[in-house]
Amino acid sequence: MPTSVQAKPRRLGAILGLLAFAQMIIAIDYNIMFVALPDIGSDLGFSAQNLQWVISAYSVAFGGFLLLGGRATDLFGRKNMFLFGLFLYAASSVLGGLATESWLLVAARVVQGLGGAFLAPATLSLVTTLFAEGTERNRALAVWGGAGGFGMVLGAILGGLLTDWFGWQAVMWVNVIAAGAAMTYGIGALPKTAKASTRGFDLPGAVTGTVASTLLVFTLVNGPEAGWGSLTTVGSLIGSLALFALFLGIESRTRAPMMPLRLFANRNVTVGTSVTFLFMATFGAYAYFLTQYWQVVQGYSAWATGFAFLLPSGCVLIGTVAAGKLMNAYGARKTLLLALTVGLVGTVALALTLTQNSSYAVIAAPLIVLSLGQGVIFTAMFAAATTGVADEEQGIASGIATTGQQIGGAVGLAVLIAVAATAAGGDTTDPARLTDGILVATWATAAGIALTFLATLGLKKPAATRIAAGDASPVTAEPAPAVTEGV
Repeated sequence: MPTSVQAKPRRLGAILGLLAFAQMIIAIDYNIMFVALPDIGSDLGFSAQNLQWVISAYSVAFGGFLLLGGRATDLFGRKNMFLFGLFLYAASSVLGGLATESWLLVAARVVQGLGGAFLAPATLSLVTTLFAEGTERNRALAVWGGAGGFGMVLGAILGGLLTDWFGWQAVMWVNVIAAGAAMTYGIGALPKTAKASTRGFDLPGAVTGTVASTLLVFTLVNGPEAGWGSLTTVGSLIGSLALFALFLGIESRTRAPMMPLRLFANRNVTVGTSVTFLFMATFGAYAYFLTQYWQVVQGYSAWATGFAFLLPSGCVLIGTVAAGKLMNAYGARKTLLLALTVGLVGTVALALTLTQNSSYAVIAAPLIVLSLGQGVIFTAMFAAATTGVADEEQGIASGIATTGQQIGGAVGLAVLIAVAATAAGGDTTDPARLTDGILVATWATAAGIALTFLATLGLKKPAATRIAAGDASPVTAEPAPAVTEGV
């Protein structure tokens, strides 16, 4: 049995800095590859059809293994999985930096995705267990979310800078340095965390859940390229749904499920995960259309496009930092509703001002409003989705919420691309027609944000929030969380 140590670990501020740095690594890796893609394609001989897998391989592995990563965090210790995820990031980046064949780089990106699937839930669950639910956790999540916003800004800039100065391999080597440094510091800085007994490890659930999730993300990522009616797409979708049904049957009967279904009795977990899904399907997916608008319609270079993202990304960063204070004043539910309203206003304003010849100055104000709302939502939605979950299940709860985020991004992008292509008459190379498609996608994004607002109304109000299932005590004046030493 784990023993409890009531005092908080020393240097808690430094630990939060480490967790924020890890979140920044994940965010950087999300953006840094895009600008390097043309050089990667020409250097390693990717075809136009296969180049997408430099991005998609990462997304499929990340999204597919998140549930397993989240549960492993609970079973084997948050610190252990945090370090393991960083190790996978560093090792795969070495492999990618040395790649001389296209398949080797794709394999490296798969392993990077696996690293993210273990690192993301471990990092989030460390934040939610080391910092008491309420004011303290809200502030910590604001720092964590702000690091993610900053990482997205830095990733866009570093991608262009490193590729121009040192070649595309540099976008891989930067991960080796960052992940290696975080892993080295984390070994001594992070407190040991409780490990559940592995005698009840749900192997059938782990296999079926992971394969089902991976097939679903593969379907969503590959569908637009292969065709939604292709044998590969239809087959992977049917396989995914069948395995998910089997997975739910296993989880409802096993004594030690990988994903305890009772978690979904917590309305915050269910609704919060829905919000993370819808957030990425709208705000998260829309960045693709801004890239298309600036590069194809307006003729920006890759380097100029990276700097064009500075303003909205900087506002996202401001929003993530402000979210902590807003949640302390109004609670996660009201903060989300306020931020969604702001984001909706910004998106509608952008749709009303976006034309083929709109200058950056014209669309800047709507982008600022939209991005401020986006930043606040990013922090608040994870706070909502993990509220009322017992410490020993924070890992899987974080994995569930992050899975919703990853799948939402894939679904939203697929839907919005189809909508835009239809509005453009199938011609996305003509600037005028592409502008029409982007405009319709913007209005569709606004509709999705309105749907997210309605979903958020289902979150519990603060007075009804509980610390754990069956605990009748509200989350007010909760004492500092215990730090447990591993067995």
